[in-house]
Amino acid sequence: MIREYLEKALARAHYELIDDEEPFYGEVPELPGVWATGKTLEACRSQLSSALEGWLLLRLHHQLPIPELDGITITIPKALHVA
Repeated sequence: MIREYLEKALARAHYELIDDEEPFYGEVPELPGVWATGKTLEACRSQLSSALEGWLLLRLHHQLPIPELDGITITIPKALHVA
């Protein structure tokens, strides 16, 4: 489920060229704060993948809602919540 969510999120990524030292910019518009830059498109994609993983782990750790993507939801069962 997590791998599938990550794949769906990266498939929604939007990339553009910006006027910067790292001219490739990428983001997943539906996921606030998930963005990255890179000197090449591949570097940007790699950084975006890492940013997405970190974003997801942080949201899980803090029990924050995770937006649904194409019917895929990620929730923590109440029995696993840490008090």
